[in-house]
Amino acid sequence: MTITEVRVHQVSAPLHTPWVTAVRRTEVVDSLLVELVDADGRSGWGEGVATWKITGDSLPGMAAAISGPLAEVVTGRDPADLDALCREVAGAIVGNTAAKSAVDCALHDLAAVRLGVPLSQLLGAAPRPLPTDVTLALGPVAEMADAARQRVAEGFEVLKIKVGGEEAEDLLRLTEIRRAAPKAVIRLDANQGWTARTAVRLISRLEDAQLGIELVEQPVPAGDLDGLAFVSSRVSTPVAADEAVWSPADLVEVVRRHAADVVNIKLAKAGGLRPARALLAVAEASGVQVMVGSMMETHVGIGAAAALATVTACPYAVDLDAAWWLKHSPVTGGLSYDGAAVRLPDAPGQGITALA
Repeated sequence: MTITEVRVHQVSAPLHTPWVTAVRRTEVVDSLLVELVDADGRSGWGEGVATWKITGDSLPGMAAAISGPLAEVVTGRDPADLDALCREVAGAIVGNTAAKSAVDCALHDLAAVRLGVPLSQLLGAAPRPLPTDVTLALGPVAEMADAARQRVAEGFEVLKIKVGGEEAEDLLRLTEIRRAAPKAVIRLDANQGWTARTAVRLISRLEDAQLGIELVEQPVPAGDLDGLAFVSSRVSTPVAADEAVWSPADLVEVVRRHAADVVNIKLAKAGGLRPARALLAVAEASGVQVMVGSMMETHVGIGAAAALATVTACPYAVDLDAAWWLKHSPVTGGLSYDGAAVRLPDAPGQGITALA
């Protein structure tokens, strides 16, 4: 059965709580859902989100890429030829990693649906619950401390805190969050917000304060691998690379420079499940630990990332809370949350049956 149709659905999914960071505030997730339909009427689903400041993708740009050159690659093709198709998708256009990820994930989903197995099983693992961290939205210190207490009461054991602003405020915020959640695991995401020297100074102060920080993610600008290595060599806290790693070549360079202990793999950066699995292989061979993360995506994109996480030996809780923030899923079926656990259905593919 060949692929007969490429459908692009633009969705706007409202959040139950505003998502606030140092660089943006949003109350909705705007994304494109890609639905590949075969001649027997079966569908595979993927998702692309617009993240201007990370991937450079926009909704109109993704729609043009998917409906144009990427649709030309997959239309009339057999999804059973999965590896070759995903390789051609990766090479069809330059950049556009979110658009390529949406099509790559939809191809994997359709292949799993046709085989009658869950997407995670297609990748090599049975569906299983995955504990995720949860990000605390940026706000006044007292509100963030209250949010920390609430998230812990809801079952989350790992809190992710956005930092990278004014040093004294960051220290106060983290001190109060630790008081509010004394048993929680706390990880930090600086989103490229510090210089290397600032990062070393602040992380050292956090270590001296014994706040028990699990790791610090992307403390310096993505292109500053020398700075990332400078930080990693001068602090005890593990350092994670996020925006610095898009491809296996990027990860090889991080490994060569001893620049990070952990890599955060995201499908929208990598370009889909096939290239993300190549990153996993490089990380495993190099002894770099892995975190599977996401952009601010809906249940479709998070479902594909969660399937990937099932085939990793993740020592860290996965970073897949994005769809938890939504009031409801834009699709019927698929991923769900049970407290802090991401649950994948024991159904073919992602278990998605239709748009909601």
